[in-house]
Amino acid sequence: MLTLKQLKSILLICVTTTMTISCASVNGPSPDHDPFESYNRAMFSFNDAVDRNILKPVAAAYKDYVPTPVQSGISNFFSNLGDILVVLNDLLQGKFAQARDDSLRFFVNTFFGLFGLIDVATYMDLPKHHEDFGQTLAVWGVSDGPYLVLPFLGASTLRDTAGLVVDLQADPIYEIRDTEARYATIALKTVDTRAELLGASKVLDKAAFDRYAFLRDAYLQRRKHLIYDGSPPVDEKNRPKPANSAEDQLLEEDLEKVLQ
Repeated sequence: MLTLKQLKSILLICVTTTMTISCASVNGPSPDHDPFESYNRAMFSFNDAVDRNILKPVAAAYKDYVPTPVQSGISNFFSNLGDILVVLNDLLQGKFAQARDDSLRFFVNTFFGLFGLIDVATYMDLPKHHEDFGQTLAVWGVSDGPYLVLPFLGASTLRDTAGLVVDLQADPIYEIRDTEARYATIALKTVDTRAELLGASKVLDKAAFDRYAFLRDAYLQRRKHLIYDGSPPVDEKNRPKPANSAEDQLLEEDLEKVLQ
């Protein structure tokens, strides 16, 4: 079994390989934010094949056979663990009031929500926030760099990939000493997350002619939205069109889940 240190090394090697191969493989002009499009599209196809043949069927079975209350409890548990990283990044970004509220949210759900299985805090007007070290680097002035599609992990940028490595270092799940228990927990979290996005996959297949370009642009816009806490500077030239249907709104909400 691979150790956490080995996994992080593999991730870094993948990023380095991405940079090297992409420089040699890109032909013709490409968008400024996606200079490695040839490589990224190939990796996107690989990830999509893995998802369609392995992860999606497992997630569908999980959705069909695991009772809904159990699924909700599992999702809430992992969300509560994630709040630890949120608080750390709140502090690093100087969001001290939000760090206080997110700490209180974690405390309430841990002690009154059965270790996070029940999301009590949301009903106490303590909403969920999403902060990670990629956002922290952005607040510190680090540019996003080129768009990257990572093996198995999907959409990212050079800055967000560096942030991901730091977040993994601080993630409580990766501190589980028993190797089998750690990997079982990671697998459960992955399947649970994918099960929540089964609806988004159906809508996306209908809505997007070029799924790669759609998800790339959605990811970059979502990251900008998070970095600016929901109020990014508007580029009038490229202002997005508002959603015109319930299906568009559903897609937007589901994409927020997968891209957050």
